[in-house]
Amino acid sequence: MSSIAVIDYGMGNLHSVAKALEHVQPGVDVWVTSDPKKVAEADRVLLPGVGAIRDCMAEIYKQGVDKEVAEAIRSGRPFLGICVGYQALMQVSQENGGIDCLGEFEGSVNYFGDHLLDAQGERLKVPHMGWNQVQQTIDHPLWNNIEDGSRFYFVHSYYVKAAQRAQVAATCEYGVKFDVALSHDNVFAVQFHPEKSHTAGLQLLKNFLNWDGKP
Repeated sequence: MSSIAVIDYGMGNLHSVAKALEHVQPGVDVWVTSDPKKVAEADRVLLPGVGAIRDCMAEIYKQGVDKEVAEAIRSGRPFLGICVGYQALMQVSQENGGIDCLGEFEGSVNYFGDHLLDAQGERLKVPHMGWNQVQQTIDHPLWNNIEDGSRFYFVHSYYVKAAQRAQVAATCEYGVKFDVALSHDNVFAVQFHPEKSHTAGLQLLKNFLNWDGKP
């Protein structure tokens, strides 16, 4: 039986993610766990995250999750980062005055700004909250059976800008164009919440559970 470790470091919407995974693939063994041994044993690993990046990174380092993430990525097992779990994989975030992150991807996490405007010059609210279209930029197994331009659910005030453009798997626009998905080897990470994104989001989770970790 396939197993997936959803890393519990106190900063993720763990119940919703676990239920969504069980829904898309009945029988999958979902471990919501803070136990490094369980994370190391799992066939797949998911890093969630909500809230301020300072608090997330503090808990990641306090609980040794940084080591668990590094080991999982180096092992070649399929790895998925979601929301702040995605941002945590970058080098640095502007949030909270500047926070060093895990550095698995080159690039930064930037504030949308207090005077964000749409194409018509209308003021946009921050955080970016709700549904938005995602434009796929590469072919990838996690996009299987997901139509380009599908809408996903977002809640965030900071956005990722990757340094290595070849690693960008999808973009989105909200006053600025930003990177909503990154891919490198066995790692895929997204800004949106697939567990809250209905059909497209559930399909992405299903694709992850059937992915062998190869681009």
